[in-house]
Amino acid sequence: MAYLFPPMDDEPPPDYLRFVATRLAWLHREALRLCGGQGTDPADMLAMDALTDLAGHWRRLAWESRLRHRDVRADYLARRLTKRTEQWREERPYPVEVTVRPAPRLFAARYARPAPATIAHRLALLLPSTVRDEAGVVAEAEIAWVHAYRRHVRHRYARVCTAGVLLVGFLIQFMSQASGTG
Repeated sequence: MAYLFPPMDDEPPPDYLRFVATRLAWLHREALRLCGGQGTDPADMLAMDALTDLAGHWRRLAWESRLRHRDVRADYLARRLTKRTEQWREERPYPVEVTVRPAPRLFAARYARPAPATIAHRLALLLPSTVRDEAGVVAEAEIAWVHAYRRHVRHRYARVCTAGVLLVGFLIQFMSQASGTG
């Protein structure tokens, strides 16, 4: 089938995954700061919503970045995060006050290692970790892309249904006028 605008891919492109991998830590820190340190749940939700918005406009933003010779996608992500945070604040039953202060060392205490007790523990520090950070990045990027893809499919169905209703209405109008003049 020929499309005027080709539909969104159901899998994220590699450049989207790379972009998310480079910006995800900043995005979570900024979302946590904009939430006023209210916990990681609203910050994670806002970050995912901003990534979903970015995924929905990825092709347009990629073209715009090429035309302007600068990264428009990072600006768009920051704007969407700010907009989503404003919407989140409006939905809150009480006002959220944001104070700007140096970022706390949230992960320092969580990942502090105790002093090695045996030779095996000392050698374990030299081995590469089995924890793969990029798996979490890919998972968040894919989840955001799937949300954007589902939104794209719903909008496409809505456009087709709306066009069908308008076409039927036009045909009824045309036929009633054609039969009335005869």
